[in-house]
Amino acid sequence: MKDKIKNINDSVVTMSEMVMPNDTNNLNTLFGGKLMNWMDVAAAICAHKHCNKTVVTASVDNISFKAPIQKGDIVTLTAKITRCFNSSMEIFIDVKAENHKTNQKIESNTAFFTFVALDSKGKPSKVPLIKAETSEDKKLYDGALRRRQLRLILAGKMMPKDADELKSIFD
Repeated sequence: MKDKIKNINDSVVTMSEMVMPNDTNNLNTLFGGKLMNWMDVAAAICAHKHCNKTVVTASVDNISFKAPIQKGDIVTLTAKITRCFNSSMEIFIDVKAENHKTNQKIESNTAFFTFVALDSKGKPSKVPLIKAETSEDKKLYDGALRRRQLRLILAGKMMPKDADELKSIFD
């Protein structure tokens, strides 16, 4: 049976939240942990839409905050699949905030989350592949294997010598 290939746009998730007082720290900026929660939810919905299975977070790459998000700001998260492997999917999340007073938009951060699809017994389950069509999607797709190999090395699940995509770094 041929592997099913799906369109990236079929599982894109855009989610918006308003930063309320209970979402902020003593500087009236969004708690980083709250934003990470929103990112995880957006990525999980995206992964679920792609494979229509139960999914779990397997890893989260570095999350760096470029600019603080203020109380009252509107936060928009966009999550999309960058590449699928056997049972795992890499999801790219882009976070932007809009100042509620000035309507100025800021780029807050981006990150890559990895999700694994599970079958009814809680075991990893095969996911559909994707086809990258836009130049941005192709760039993310091409980099996904390098990011995956680096994650596996850092987790102790792959030896650097076996990371074909990263040979130039470890030689």
